[in-house]
Amino acid sequence: MRVAIAGAGAVGRSIAAELLENGHEVLLIDKAPTAISVERVPMAEWLLADACEITSLDEAALQRCNVVIASTGDDKVNLVVSLLAKTEYGVPRVVARVNNPKNEWLFNESWGVDVAVSTPRLMSALVEEAVSVGDLVRLLRFSHGDANLVELTLPPESALAGIRVSDVDWPEDTSLVTIIRGTRVLTPSPEETLEAGDELLFVAAQAREEQLEDLLSVRRETAED
Repeated sequence: MRVAIAGAGAVGRSIAAELLENGHEVLLIDKAPTAISVERVPMAEWLLADACEITSLDEAALQRCNVVIASTGDDKVNLVVSLLAKTEYGVPRVVARVNNPKNEWLFNESWGVDVAVSTPRLMSALVEEAVSVGDLVRLLRFSHGDANLVELTLPPESALAGIRVSDVDWPEDTSLVTIIRGTRVLTPSPEETLEAGDELLFVAAQAREEQLEDLLSVRRETAED
C-alpha cells in the first residue's frame, strides 16, 4: 500500500515509521527544509514541497496513493490537503489530524475526510475509558455514514452479562466489532457469551449511541428488585 503523509513533524515521522515497519510504501511531504530529516526515517521517500499546491501533489503522484494522511499542526492545511486528495486525485482513504477540537465539525466528507483523528478528544476519551464502567465513550469519528467508534465496559449488574452475542437485540446501525477481555482480543462470534468487565467496541451511528448505552446498562433483575 502506498501512503502519502503531509507533515513530517514528530507525528508524521512516527506514523511513517510504523507503516514502513508493516511493509507499506511511504512518502513524507513537508515545505519546511528543517523538517526534512531523511536520516530519521531513511526507508521513506521524502519531498520538500507545499502539500497545499497542486503542482506539489502532482510531483508526489498522489493519484497512485491508496491513503493520504494530513498530519500537520495546522488544521487549515490539513483540510486543504484532504480536499485536494479526495477531489483532485480520487484517493480512496483520507485521514486527517484535528489539532483544535473546536474545528472538529469541519473534518467531514465535505472536505474529503474519511477519518478524523482528534488527539485532544482521543486522550480525553482514553481517560474516560479508564475510569468509566457502564458509560459509552466515543473514541473515533468516521465521516462516512456519520458513524463513530465507541467503547463501553460492561458493568457487573448488566442484564447482558452471561448472554450470547446472537441473543442480544442490538440497535440498528450498530456493529459489535471487538471484545477485549483481560489481555485477550476476541472476535465477537454469535456464540460468544458476554461477561461483566468486557470492553466492547462498536461502530455505531451517532443517533444510536444513546440507545446502545441504555441497552448495555440495563440492570439485571435480582431477588431484592
